Amino acid sequence: MLWSYILKLVILLPLVCGLMIGCLYLWRRLESRMPGKQATRLVNVRETMMISPGLRLAVLDFEGKRLLVSVGRGGVTLIDKVDA
Repeated sequence: MLWSYILKLVILLPLVCGLMIGCLYLWRRLESRMPGKQATRLVNVRETMMISPGLRLAVLDFEGKRLLVSVGRGGVTLIDKVDA
């Protein structure tokens, strides 16, 4: 009787904890994609493009300006700025 309880505990406890962690991970990933959130942000990412495995270009909107930035392992570099 006691062994069956311990066996269930050993199997089900990690399963429940894994499901909780998985749900929290998915919530964080999908929360930014929910409608209604983008209107309250100051910075909007318009488009991104992978240039190489460690380098990406991104177009951002910030305070009426459109910014082209390079994002890499070394940081973020402003390439061009245009009034939108």
